[in-house]
Amino acid sequence: MEKWMVAAKRADFNRLSETFGISPVLARIMVNRGLKTDEEFEQFLYGNLDSLHRPEKMKDMDLGLACIRRAIDGGELICIASDFDVDGVFSGYILWRGIRRVGGKAYVVAPDRIQEGYGLNARIVREAYGKGAGCILTCDNGIAAEEAVETAKSLGMNVVITDHHVVLRLPPADAVIDPKREDCEYPFKGLCGAGVAWKFVELLYEAYGVPKQEFYELLPFAAIATVADVMDLVDENRIIVKYGLHALAKTDHPGLQAVIRRSGLNSRHISAYDVGFKIGPCFNAAGRLDSADMAIRLLQTEDWREAEGLASELVELNQSRKEMTLLGVERAAAQAEREGLHRDKIIVLCLENCHESLAGIIAGRLRERYHRPAIVGTESDGVIKASGRSIEAYNMFEELSACRDLFLRFGGHAMAAGMSFKKENLPVLRERLNQSCKLTEEDFIPVIHIDVPMPLDYISEGFIQELDLLEPFGKGNRKPLFAEKHLSVLRASLIGKNKNVLKMRVRNDSGVTMDALYYEDIEAFDACVEKAYGKDGKNRMYAGLSNPVDLAFTYYPSLNEYGGRRTLQIIIQNFQRIPR
Repeated sequence: MEKWMVAAKRADFNRLSETFGISPVLARIMVNRGLKTDEEFEQFLYGNLDSLHRPEKMKDMDLGLACIRRAIDGGELICIASDFDVDGVFSGYILWRGIRRVGGKAYVVAPDRIQEGYGLNARIVREAYGKGAGCILTCDNGIAAEEAVETAKSLGMNVVITDHHVVLRLPPADAVIDPKREDCEYPFKGLCGAGVAWKFVELLYEAYGVPKQEFYELLPFAAIATVADVMDLVDENRIIVKYGLHALAKTDHPGLQAVIRRSGLNSRHISAYDVGFKIGPCFNAAGRLDSADMAIRLLQTEDWREAEGLASELVELNQSRKEMTLLGVERAAAQAEREGLHRDKIIVLCLENCHESLAGIIAGRLRERYHRPAIVGTESDGVIKASGRSIEAYNMFEELSACRDLFLRFGGHAMAAGMSFKKENLPVLRERLNQSCKLTEEDFIPVIHIDVPMPLDYISEGFIQELDLLEPFGKGNRKPLFAEKHLSVLRASLIGKNKNVLKMRVRNDSGVTMDALYYEDIEAFDACVEKAYGKDGKNRMYAGLSNPVDLAFTYYPSLNEYGGRRTLQIIIQNFQRIPR
C-alpha cells in the first residue's frame, strides 16, 4: 500500500500569482520545487541562454584553455579521453568538434567497460603517446585517475582534466576543471561532464573568434547528456535542456536525425522523456553491450547513409538490451522470492549468465518492485561485480563504506553504488548489511508526493498550457501530481492494439465528467476494484452499467487531440479506495 502525502510548503501564492502572471496553483507547484525568492521564480520562468554563468569562473579553466591552445597552435595531436556512457560520448564529441573547428587535431577514445572499467587508464595513455599525441584532454572522467595522469606526465605529455564527479584528491594534471572542486567558485555545481565540456568550448570559440551561433549548435549534445546522466534539471541544467531541446528539433546533424527517425520520434517536438527513455538509451547501449566506438562514430560521421546504418545498429542493440534486461529482472525476482531474499531489508544477490552492464538496471527494477535497496552482481572467475540502487531512507554509500574491507573496488553515492568482491564474500556482505540496517517497515512503504489536491473542475485547456511553463520535466523537476479523493468510474474498457491501456469515464462529486487513461498495472487495478466492490461491481464497471466503484486518483491533466477535436483528459498515476 502506498502512502500519499500532500506537499505542505507555505508561501503567499496569491502574491506570487499576481507578480508573475501565473495561477496560484502554478505558484504552489514552484514553491514545492524549492523556489523561494522572486529572483528564483524569475530565473525559473524566464531564464535564457544569457542567464548562464561565465565559464572562466571555473577553477583552472584559464590554465586548461591555455594548454589546449598551445597544442592546437603547435599542431599537436590531442587525445580526448572519454567515458563509455552517454555523458562521456557526448562530452567527447563536443570537445572533438570544438577543437577541429578551430584548426586542431584530435581523436576520441573510451575505455572498454568490461575489460577496463571506468576512467582514464594506462592503456589509453600509452596508445596516445604511441600515436604522437602530446596532450590528453579528459571529459566526464579523470578526477580519480591519479596513476594514469602520472604515467602521462612521466612520458612528457600535458594533461587537462574536465570532469564533474566528486573530488577526493586532485590528480597531478596541468589543469583540473571540475565545478565540484572545493576551491572552485563556479556558482552551479550540478553540470554533467558534457556541460563542463560545452563551457570549455565556449571559451575556446571566443579565443579563436568563432561566431556564438556555432557554439549554440552544440547545445543539443549538452542537453541530451544532461538528461541521460540524470542530472537535476535546475539552474543552468534547466536552461541547457530547455533550449537544447528546442535546438534538437531543428538540428541537421546526421547522427541525431538518424537516431530520432529510427526511434520513431517526432523530430519537431522532442521531450526530455524522449531523450531519457529513447535517444539516451540507444547511445548507452553501445557502451553497455558492445563498444562506445559505434556511438562516437555515429556522432562524428557526416555521411547520411553511414549515419542511418549506425543508428539502425544502435536501435537494434538497445532493443536487445531491453529484452535482456526484462529477462534478467524476471530471473532476479524469481531468485529473490525462491530464496526469500525479497523479505530481507537489503536485497543482495548474484545473477548467473547475466551481462554485467545490466546489473545496475536490474537492481533498480528490484528496488521498484520491492521498494527496498537492492544489490545485484554477476560473477566471473571467482569475482563478483555488483551494482546497487537505494531508496530515500537508506544512504547506500555510507552503509557500504562500513564494508570496505570486503571490496576489491568500490564507489558510489547515497542512491547508487558499484563494487567488486570475491565470490565467497557475498553471504558475508548480505549478512552484515542486513544486520546493521536501521530501516523500519515504515521506510518500505512507497511515498507518493502530491503537489495539489485539485478537483477536475479546475482543469482547462489554458491551465494545461500553463503547465508547459514548468517543462522540461525530469530529476529535480518532476511532473506535478494532482489528486482527487472521490471519482466515480462510470465505465471502463481496455484499448490499444495489445489491450494494455485502461480507458475510463470518471465523474466527481460536482458532476464534472472526464476521460481517464491508465497505462500501468491493470491487473493490480482490477484486483483493487474487485477487493473493494466485488466481481459484480468490477463487471458492471466494464459493462458501463450503474456501479458502486468510487476511487481516489492521482493524475496529470492533458489534452486529447483526435479528428480535429480537442478534449480534456487525465492520465492516472496512482489509485486507492478512500472510504467516505
